[in-house]
Amino acid sequence: MRNKIKKVLHLTYDMRIGGTEMVIKNLIESSDPRLLDMSIYCIEEPIGPWGVALQKNGIQITAKARDPGFDISLIFAIRKHIKNQNIDVLHCHQYTPWIYGVLAAWGTKIKVIFTEHGRFYPDTSSWKRRLINPWLCRITDHITSISQATKNALIEFENIPQEQIKVIYNGISALQINNEDIGELKNELGISDSTKVLGTIARLDPIKNHEMMLEAFKIVNETHYNTVLIIVGDGETRQKLEEKVAKLDLKDKVFLTGFKPQPANYLGCFDIYLLSSLSEGTSMTLLEAMSIGKACVVTDAGGNKEVIKNGDNGLVTLNDDAKAFASSIKLLLADESLKQNMSKNAIVRFKQNFTAKGMNQAYENLYRECE
Repeated sequence: MRNKIKKVLHLTYDMRIGGTEMVIKNLIESSDPRLLDMSIYCIEEPIGPWGVALQKNGIQITAKARDPGFDISLIFAIRKHIKNQNIDVLHCHQYTPWIYGVLAAWGTKIKVIFTEHGRFYPDTSSWKRRLINPWLCRITDHITSISQATKNALIEFENIPQEQIKVIYNGISALQINNEDIGELKNELGISDSTKVLGTIARLDPIKNHEMMLEAFKIVNETHYNTVLIIVGDGETRQKLEEKVAKLDLKDKVFLTGFKPQPANYLGCFDIYLLSSLSEGTSMTLLEAMSIGKACVVTDAGGNKEVIKNGDNGLVTLNDDAKAFASSIKLLLADESLKQNMSKNAIVRFKQNFTAKGMNQAYENLYRECE
């Protein structure tokens, strides 16, 4: 006898391009429609490009932009929606959607899951949240975090009992890279085959700490002149970074590409992948880099050292330390054998711990437990 189809509603901010949104997108696209009927409710507008793409593929997405402050009307709107759509499981992504989701589901038979996808830097606490969170936990069926570091933050700063939190690492499908396309991109950028390419893919946001990366690259470039740095992404710090590049006299060495909807070929160009974040949950682009065997240099921030095993598939450096970051980059540039070993180990570690199949199965198990 076939199991009853379970209706799962993902409650989130929006479906712009980002780590949280990629998790939701992967869960929806990999789900078996004979078992799970998934939809999305956004509490901000516009819904974003991934939202538009999912809608075109027949996924139901509802959006109601919340009013400034605490929007009580949004609670009632979500509650009406989950009742009208006969939702079985409300999966809340991030803290604010969790607040609205729990209040909307309170007193109903709907099961609630809360997933914390990352933390701000520096992390903080408030007496209001520490007071209300234990109550929210009592009417939440499952709580997950995307790294042990994120779990530790929930315990320390949010007063959430550790026994209620399950770690489910982000997972992706391994990238497929075309070497001919990579060659064409290098030609387009004017990068020779002998040039070593360092790179990162991330929104241009203060928390990503690109300024430190530029300072480290300046140090690297003094002894490894035949290197370039590619930064893929856009955001609020764009102008500041352009000014930093000019100040460091790196205009001919740094490429600020802006946003690229399909950045895989850029990632394929990199000899070493860099992540300089001040805070991080589980970086999706870091996982993508591992999936195609890129040795990585990352800061000791959040879940980075859970993804990168120092000395095995990359190097983990002190947070916000340009000299330490530069030293690790120079070590890999100077030792091709070490870099190649890390490249092989990256693929192995990815397959063992960070595949989309593994992540999807873990969440599907939670949905099945919500009876």
